[in-house]
Amino acid sequence: MAHSARVREILSWYRSENPGVLTNLGRLFNHGRLAGTGRLVILPVDQGWEHGPARSFAVNADGYDPRYHFQLAIDAGCSAYAAPLGALEAGAADFAGEIPLILKVNHNNSLYAVKNPNQAVVASVDDALRLGCVGVGFTVYPGSANAQDQFEEFRALAKEAKAKGLVVVLWAYARGEQISKAGETAIDVISYAAHMSAQLGAHIIKVKPPTAHLELASAKKAYEDNGRAVGTLTERIADVVQSCFNGRRVVIFSGGAAKDTASVLAEVKEIAAGGGFGSIMGRNAFQRPKAEAVKLLNDVMDVFAASVPSS
Repeated sequence: MAHSARVREILSWYRSENPGVLTNLGRLFNHGRLAGTGRLVILPVDQGWEHGPARSFAVNADGYDPRYHFQLAIDAGCSAYAAPLGALEAGAADFAGEIPLILKVNHNNSLYAVKNPNQAVVASVDDALRLGCVGVGFTVYPGSANAQDQFEEFRALAKEAKAKGLVVVLWAYARGEQISKAGETAIDVISYAAHMSAQLGAHIIKVKPPTAHLELASAKKAYEDNGRAVGTLTERIADVVQSCFNGRRVVIFSGGAAKDTASVLAEVKEIAAGGGFGSIMGRNAFQRPKAEAVKLLNDVMDVFAASVPSS
């Protein structure tokens, strides 16, 4: 499939990368219902590891089978499917070539909660290559006492992944003993985490939709003194996008905790209006019955498709 002008423009932002990386970025942007638009909707299913199987799948027991999520992503026309090693191993051969895959290589779990969370690296770049993935995903916790070590782990993994032609996706979730609960989604914190992710060399950055809360006194002064409007979600999304090299790095937004359909679509409309490149939506999709999940994902994609400027 020939690249659209928009996809070519996005690839031009990553000219330091080798042709393998650019090819896999192109595969992401040319797959599914949003192919060629420069927008992405990715299905991530790592919640079983992060939150436990019952909390993740009991509401829709089909989700206990990893193959269900492959098929859901395919049927909905998603840009990609992201999951841990075991889940991808359970279905990669059955669905080879049907959906771009992203291997999530590190994880936390809910059995041991600490103020400064960390992640264990449980899969490798070679695992991703073996399974035919287009990329790897990695989580860091800016604000955690463990963040500096996580940044160094990511540097090593990203260097290997890029050398072997893989896209690097960075989940940046601010947490730690010096950050309040409200601060985890504060606009200044989210934009800071997204900017650090771009500086770390991530190709695609995943953050949570930010609230209007300003966590850091110094940042609050900077926002207020310079008239940076953050009252609406659209304005806050635009702030995050600008923080990612003035929109020259792809930043997508998580769907978060399960919510009703109207709330999901209202949030997505503001993400699109603010210039967000897409959504990475897990629980709000796979916890619904399949037909309902496919319709929701299609409606989300329609919002992003409608936000693409006409050429």
